[in-house]
Amino acid sequence: MAGKTIVAVVSVAVLLVTSYGWTKLRNANDGIVKTDVISDEVTVQGPKPLDGAVDILLVGMDSRTDAQGNPLSQEVLAMLNGGIADGEQNTDTMILVHIPVDGTRAVAISFPRDSYVEMADGFGKHKLNSAFARQRNTVDQKLRNEGVTDEKRIRDESMAAGRKTLIKTVENMSGGTVRIDRYAEVNLASFYEVTKAIGGVEVCLKEPTSDRDSGANFQAGPQTIEGAGALSFVRQRKNLPGGDLDRIVRQQVFIGALAKKVLSTGTLTDPTKLNGLVEAVQKSVILSSGWDITTFAEQMQGLVGGNFEFKTIPVGDPTDTYSDGNVLPVNPAEVRKFITSLAADKPSTSNSAPVTTTTLPAPPNAQISVAVYNAAGVQGLASQVLNTLAAKGFQRGPVASAPQNSDTTVVRYATGEEGSARKVAAELGQNVQVEEDASVRKGQVQVFVGGDYQAQDDSDVDVQNVPGTSTAPSSSTPPITAGGLVCVN
Repeated sequence: MAGKTIVAVVSVAVLLVTSYGWTKLRNANDGIVKTDVISDEVTVQGPKPLDGAVDILLVGMDSRTDAQGNPLSQEVLAMLNGGIADGEQNTDTMILVHIPVDGTRAVAISFPRDSYVEMADGFGKHKLNSAFARQRNTVDQKLRNEGVTDEKRIRDESMAAGRKTLIKTVENMSGGTVRIDRYAEVNLASFYEVTKAIGGVEVCLKEPTSDRDSGANFQAGPQTIEGAGALSFVRQRKNLPGGDLDRIVRQQVFIGALAKKVLSTGTLTDPTKLNGLVEAVQKSVILSSGWDITTFAEQMQGLVGGNFEFKTIPVGDPTDTYSDGNVLPVNPAEVRKFITSLAADKPSTSNSAPVTTTTLPAPPNAQISVAVYNAAGVQGLASQVLNTLAAKGFQRGPVASAPQNSDTTVVRYATGEEGSARKVAAELGQNVQVEEDASVRKGQVQVFVGGDYQAQDDSDVDVQNVPGTSTAPSSSTPPITAGGLVCVN
């Protein structure tokens, strides 16, 4: 659904901002619909396990209304292949984003909609995507039975109750490892405008595919999608080998591509794009109360695309049930272990003192000077790398030969400027080392280009999965991050 991608826009919009973006985002705060769902009852269940970390539940709602509850027009629904709502308002997308205290990496954990799990608040075992609807419908009916006739009150209170039940259900699946700090919800509203504001993103498919229900009609290979086409890309489930699990992979690669697009093109420094993005978010996004996106952006500015990783909880093979139909079995112990391993940050050394970090939020690329040293012995390599980084908006520093050659590429940074180093490292390829060095001056990052360096082309395509290449296709989808293009079903 639209949530599979719009939720990413919220994350990207609040993670990556520059001087112009600060002012615009401060104004955007006033126009975003808020919901009071992060209460003491939900979040205070023992000590918070991750000091200073942020856990966000991103939810895509199968709803044909905007954030204010206004129904979308038939014209818009037809354009977006929106179809007819089933009345239950199930949550078709649930993604837990965990961001550690230093803000230099993040992991997004997808929960398949058909996961067969124990609901919070005594609703028993059912599909995860029904947790919201079960509580929402229960409270709706309760209020009506009590004689309440104010439709706005009924809607607001029942929707908030449904969100709280969903939050608690996801928290329970983590076995207490995660306590949700923030909640973001989106639907079909303004999806067309949001993706248009971004200017489209690049994705890649292993094979041509189509689906009448979602409007999907795509060729094999790399391609740019936006607007209604982007919605079809993330909504398609039929004619995919893995069904809904392949659809989850689709949403993950789209979110990654969106993050990479914003990082590489400076969307948030473009007044026209930023205005369109903020206006669309205000129409389509609901955030938990107390979430100031400007403050959050300042904390998260050090996050770079290559450090945004996507995972999916382990599930069993599809099986039929009497009451819920076809479901995906879930082993609660395996899921708890899986989430814990991904969200396990280093704890504070003191039970009372907060975690501190020497990493400060990274400034915009234009404020980061890069010096490049050739440690590979390849003529002209330092200049080549500096040109590549300058094209990404980094300041040009000196180029020179390194004192000695090395097989490994390393990015060195001054104390407190790890975020800047990781920004640079993300543009140089996967697994580039970063290390603190007291000799590096403030405001500059030093790149020592080793023998392992491989130039990155603009598309950064994983050739193992591009149709027409001579390399045999991989037996499984490669790791998905926000730093490259992976071809999927």
